Amino acid sequence: MMKQASLILRHVSLRPLLAAGLLAGYAVSSQAALFGDDEARRAIIELRQRLDSLQQSQEQTRRSLLDLQSQIEMLKADQAKLRGQNEQLMRDSAELQRGQKDLAKGMDERLRQFEPTPVNVDGQEFNADPNEKREYEDALAQFRSGKFPEAGAAFAAFLRQWPKSGYTPSARFWLGNSQYATRDYKNAIGNFRSILTNAPMHARAPEAALSIANCQVELKDTKAARKTLEELIQAYPNSEAAANAKSRLATLK
Repeated sequence: MMKQASLILRHVSLRPLLAAGLLAGYAVSSQAALFGDDEARRAIIELRQRLDSLQQSQEQTRRSLLDLQSQIEMLKADQAKLRGQNEQLMRDSAELQRGQKDLAKGMDERLRQFEPTPVNVDGQEFNADPNEKREYEDALAQFRSGKFPEAGAAFAAFLRQWPKSGYTPSARFWLGNSQYATRDYKNAIGNFRSILTNAPMHARAPEAALSIANCQVELKDTKAARKTLEELIQAYPNSEAAANAKSRLATLK
């Protein structure tokens, strides 16, 4: 009986100890679990923070890339604009150079219109104003076309306009012939004599002397005509006009 009672008491006394042990173990286990959850939460929070930071960094990087891309596009647009402006400047420069060349060419041409040009008329070489040359040639063209009154007026106007012209002996010769053709013999003689007086060595001088004689014949002044022909033969013996003068003398009575 006592042995059984001892066993019972032992058994009863162990229960509180076992209960206490279990409670202690549970507390430790609970503390461990609690400690593990805090660590996990902190880890999650840290991960979330790192993820947010990474996302922010990525967003900033994306924005930076977009800004950089925008800047690149702007630079490309500016470069294209500058290229276009440069091409336009090159075209404008080329056009300006062409304009300057055309202007210089036109200016040269206009200046040449006023610059004396060398001419050779009836064996005489001299410089003539472009207008002077044109007026002489226009008058001569009228004579050659048979417009003798118009030619006479043109040559008379030429001599008034250009009194010191190198064309003067030739102009007087054709003026005299124009007057002869219109039977203005006296004025014709005056112009032919002017050649003999002022330009006796001119190529037209022998013809002018012969023309004087022809005018005198038309005026029925045979004596004066013979004298003129004789003087012509003496002054210009080797000329064609002198040969004609000899033939003419043989027919004059």
